[in-house]
Amino acid sequence: MVIESKIVFLYVKPLNFWFKIMKELSILVTGIEYKIKKLINKNNQKEAEKTILKNENNNLNKIIDQQTKQIKELKEKFRNLKIAKSLNHNNGSVDAKNRINELVREIDRCIEFINN
Repeated sequence: MVIESKIVFLYVKPLNFWFKIMKELSILVTGIEYKIKKLINKNNQKEAEKTILKNENNNLNKIIDQQTKQIKELKEKFRNLKIAKSLNHNNGSVDAKNRINELVREIDRCIEFINN
């Protein structure tokens, strides 16, 4: 019986090679950490800007609502003033009659709504 023995040689890289690899990995990790912190800061800034813009948008919408209401009120006042002036002049009686008819129809709709 013949016993053969095989010798296996493992090549172990020198220690300074591993130090070099670890140093490069450390540099890469540091770079990634820096970029992540930078992104977090940017995200925080964008969130703050978003909050400010939402508040500004809400304020502007409130202003729009107020102005729309004011426009409706002014139109109604103008129509009433127009009717009042037409009552003072004979030639504007058509406008007054139209407005009175419109008011009567609106009252009739309200009464019908209440009855139903």
